[in-house]
Amino acid sequence: MVKAYVHSTESFGSVDGPGVRFVIFLQGCHMRCRYCHNPETWKTGVGNEFTADELLAKAVRYRPYWGKEGGITVSGGEPLLQLPFLVELFSKAKAMGISTCLDTSGQPFTKEGPFWDQFQELMRFTDLVLLDIKHIDDEEHKKLTGWSNQAILEMARTLDAMHVPLWIRHVLIPGLTDKDEWLSRLAAFTSELTNVERIEVLPYHTLGTYKWEKLGIPYTLQGIQPPTRERVEHADAMLHGQGSKEH
Repeated sequence: MVKAYVHSTESFGSVDGPGVRFVIFLQGCHMRCRYCHNPETWKTGVGNEFTADELLAKAVRYRPYWGKEGGITVSGGEPLLQLPFLVELFSKAKAMGISTCLDTSGQPFTKEGPFWDQFQELMRFTDLVLLDIKHIDDEEHKKLTGWSNQAILEMARTLDAMHVPLWIRHVLIPGLTDKDEWLSRLAAFTSELTNVERIEVLPYHTLGTYKWEKLGIPYTLQGIQPPTRERVEHADAMLHGQGSKEH
């Protein structure tokens, strides 16, 4: 039986997929997003260890509150770094009639080796994927996260081919991700996908900066303020094909 390294759980998640959800935050992430609000989840091989059965037992206590749309969401960190555990957890959840949602940045994705076989198996038991696209421009993505975005975009295309429902999430950071050129390119990319059910613009915030200080990690976005409501609405309109390229 596979055990997972778990950072924490949330009993009544309301922003992590449809309805009310039991959210499992797995430990470990290779990306180093400059705005990450959970840098304490980066380290791999640490955290509380749980089996799928133990987590499902915790989750089902809250099942009366889920309604028709709720269920469980696995987030991180980066949950795809613990793929064998995800397969076991989601397969058992579906056997119990529980809605499953995967919240991922997609960075580990590959169509090679054991990962690809396990990923295909996981998707058999996944009702929805929440995919963070940090930046549509590869070079800007590297500056922002330390990694290329090619695996992430390929994962989006693969999910489309597999007909797995997808929500796209994009963090709007003034000066770093909010230029109209980039928003237009992201809109063009998502418009080519047939499985996108929702596109969410998430305004950058500074609520997690104290964690960087506590961990002794330099926070490189000091001084950047959250985007204005008008800018968020403009980005949302562009990503839904309603905005102009001029602003």
